[in-house]
Amino acid sequence: MFKYFIVLFVVLSTFFSSMKIFAVDVENLYNAQVIVNSQINSERKRALQQAMRAVVLKVGGQHSLLSATEIRKAVKNVSRYVANYRYQRNGENIQLMVNFDENKINQLFEQINAPIWGRLRPKILLWLVEERGLTRTIVSTSTHSLDINNDLPQMVEDFSSLRGLPIIMPLMDLTDANNILTFDVWGRFATQVQAASVRYNPEAIIIVRLSNSSLVPLTADSEIIDQKECLLCKKQKSQYALDWSFIADAQSSSVDEIDGQIFGEIIYGPTPKELLQQALSTISDKIYQKYALMSNGDNRYIIDVANISSLKRFIKVEQFLQQLSSVKTVKLLSASGDNRRFELSLKSSGQALLASLKLNKQLKHYIDPLAVPLADSVDVVPVFYWEP
Repeated sequence: MFKYFIVLFVVLSTFFSSMKIFAVDVENLYNAQVIVNSQINSERKRALQQAMRAVVLKVGGQHSLLSATEIRKAVKNVSRYVANYRYQRNGENIQLMVNFDENKINQLFEQINAPIWGRLRPKILLWLVEERGLTRTIVSTSTHSLDINNDLPQMVEDFSSLRGLPIIMPLMDLTDANNILTFDVWGRFATQVQAASVRYNPEAIIIVRLSNSSLVPLTADSEIIDQKECLLCKKQKSQYALDWSFIADAQSSSVDEIDGQIFGEIIYGPTPKELLQQALSTISDKIYQKYALMSNGDNRYIIDVANISSLKRFIKVEQFLQQLSSVKTVKLLSASGDNRRFELSLKSSGQALLASLKLNKQLKHYIDPLAVPLADSVDVVPVFYWEP
């Protein structure tokens, strides 16, 4: 009997460890904390405005929102949106902890017709290769950076918290070392990187190459023509280069089904941190466009839920749809057997709704593998199954 329980435990452990959990329920989207120099009124107002910009960025997902006229006006009148605040000492720093009124922030987004990115967000796995001279290494929370003055893992963690986007880095333990080579990541080979990423169950994968050598172009100014002349030259700042690749659908079963591996252009800058933050910001905007894309056309969207066999299940499905951040209203159009057809009024596009539903385990999109794609497939009603 004891052996039976051991076997059962091992089987269940293997089952649960293999489950695909590639979405994260992000909390504290309407909270922010800011380091302050003092507790005087002017400093507090500055910090409150900074905190509100951070919350707008977390809730909305894109930098362009901060330039909107209504947002700038709201930031100036920040006290209208603050639920409460308090001061907290963290080591040598004093932090202002701010909680914003969720309903008022949401109303502000409705005024500017901007979609709200919900709490359920894709888990992103970041593979970062740092090249210094002839040495390349995959950076992780355990290996850190080749440059002790640039704590890149901490920067990634801070960025993840600031944007409300779950970004993790590989452990680079023995398992990772056996699964992938630095050469594979540097080469941005989707097949190898995707296979090595399976253990982390990410929804998307970012590959970043950071270099102070091979990616940095040689210029005429850097060529040494005369030693005496070079002594009069001004000391040049350290130059770094960075490029990135983004795999939007890391859960695809084959590389052919990967939702377009995107390659970013090389950018240059004086420090690795600045470059990495710039790259992550650009990629975050692309992720936002995938999951919270705004539609300029008809925002009505029709779906079928094919297995509603009871009133209790119908109520749960309806409540689930109503609670989606991208849905304004839900209307039942028809009922036939166990199938229920709903009309959704969306704050975002149908494409963004489908992308966000991929992150949820309860409503599964059914795609018939034998169905022949039609030219007018845009009018085909998507079918979902409820999995409580």
